Amino acid sequence: MTSRSTGLRADARRNREHLIAIAAEAFAAGNQTISLDAIAKRAGVGSATLYRHFPTREDLVEEIYRDQIRPLREDAHALLANQPPDRAIHIWMDRFAAWATERRGICEALVAMSASGRFGSGPVCDEVQQILGELLSAGAQTGHLRADIDPIDVGSMLAGLLSAAGAGEHRPQFDRMLAIVVDGLRPRES
Repeated sequence: MTSRSTGLRADARRNREHLIAIAAEAFAAGNQTISLDAIAKRAGVGSATLYRHFPTREDLVEEIYRDQIRPLREDAHALLANQPPDRAIHIWMDRFAAWATERRGICEALVAMSASGRFGSGPVCDEVQQILGELLSAGAQTGHLRADIDPIDVGSMLAGLLSAAGAGEHRPQFDRMLAIVVDGLRPRES
């Protein structure tokens, strides 16, 4: 049960959990363009109920993937234990992109949040921001990465890369652009 639902009445909590399950089924079936109203109808609740729990599509998509992003934190820790921080952040961002591409709707949600200036708020973005912060901090301590980089900026850049070249057929372009971003995270030579 999520922290957002623990303070709800039992019926409201059930509605929220049912909405998440119905939306997850729809997205997993490849129906990422399904409207929020259609999700509410499938869940047997009114649109107002859905919007009370999830004011935007991005809020709903993020809630669906809330628990699935946590293993990426463990992945970041393992990378830092075995790679220099600049290499670890490159590998991690590449793995995050693969994770996001596999989950229908999350790329679009991340791009929309970045475009609206909301990146860094919500369960998935919070987790990404924290992971990037850990990677950047480790890199700054070792001198492999600049110390003046904001994790929100890096997350927004990653969302931009996914927007421009997140589809599988654009993977070579994504890889080239990611290499440029990571190179920009390294300290400048004096």
